Amino acid sequence: MSDLIPRQEGAAVLVGVDFGLPHFDAELEELGLLAQTAGLTPIARVVCKRKAPDAALFIGSGKAEEIKELAEIHRASEVIFDQSLSPAQQRNLERTLDMAVYDRTFLILEIFAQRARSHEGKLQVELARLQYLSTRLVRRWSHLERQTGGAGVRGGPGEKQIELDRRMISESIKRTRERLAKVQKQRGTQRRQRERREIFNISLVGYTNAGKSSLFNALVKARAYAADQLFATLDTTTRSLYLGDARRQVSISDTVGFIRDLPHGLVDAFKATLQEAIDADLLLHVVDASNPHYPEQMAEVQTVLKEIGADSVPQLVVFNKIDALETGRQPLHLVDEMEIEGVRIPRIFLSAHTGEGLPALRAELALRSGSVSDAAMTLASDAELHDAAN
Repeated sequence: MSDLIPRQEGAAVLVGVDFGLPHFDAELEELGLLAQTAGLTPIARVVCKRKAPDAALFIGSGKAEEIKELAEIHRASEVIFDQSLSPAQQRNLERTLDMAVYDRTFLILEIFAQRARSHEGKLQVELARLQYLSTRLVRRWSHLERQTGGAGVRGGPGEKQIELDRRMISESIKRTRERLAKVQKQRGTQRRQRERREIFNISLVGYTNAGKSSLFNALVKARAYAADQLFATLDTTTRSLYLGDARRQVSISDTVGFIRDLPHGLVDAFKATLQEAIDADLLLHVVDASNPHYPEQMAEVQTVLKEIGADSVPQLVVFNKIDALETGRQPLHLVDEMEIEGVRIPRIFLSAHTGEGLPALRAELALRSGSVSDAAMTLASDAELHDAAN
């Protein structure tokens, strides 16, 4: 690229490779939203088909040259891939394209780093980033040559810079895990206190940008941050919700949104945040009814729920944003049922924005919490009778 034509800072070329998988996003729409959320500007998109990734460049040398020319024309400063790249592929691409190359995993990690607000959230993101970085050390940078050994040289005779970096990252991961364990212990104590008070726990789950925080705000009159963007909120927020029909208080939590190909490091790091879903009595699975890809998004949520061990928690499906549906796609009934993995699950259509359908949701929550409360009281009474008999 000519020095006379400077690159545009933050201008990115988006690249997607179709390997024949059913969830491939041919328009790279979600990757574009991720890039914008991270503060980048998508200026060009490249889509190609391959049977398998190229071992060296992921896309092959010919397509790499095409991307390089396109980036020069648009004065892009970076290239973002919709799939995960190996450390070697990322390094080779940067050398070939002569610019920064990132993958989907890195982009999600960057967004999480920007959005985390609580101490726990920041620790979780830091752990995930360190784990990701630890896999990028193998010949990743030019400064990783062997040092000269000798007296007073840090690391001992002949130790490579890469070995020093790896050890520093390993020590940082250990320290972060220890700090995170303390925070998780505190959260566990708070959770046990709620259990002792026999509070019915509801957890909002769903694909990112499905409107979970908007629904949360509408239910509890809270002011949790909500915006029409991916990962608008990361930290779990818990509030009390009074259900008049059941004449009782319940606890409701807004959790982080899920996304396709969520980095496994983030699933592990966010176990504490997602623990609210694992320990819930009921999951409100919020779905963006206006998104044409909602079946795939629902499937991704179910996959993550299985990974964290929350797939056995009872669910209530909430189809949100019906105010954004065309007249011909409006539901005939606000309450019905749908099948998920062979199980019939109640479904409620609503709009957190307009309030339509919220009374039906509150009535269903009152029914669910009331039945659990009655069952708990019955069990307690049976236990007392058993103790008296003995």
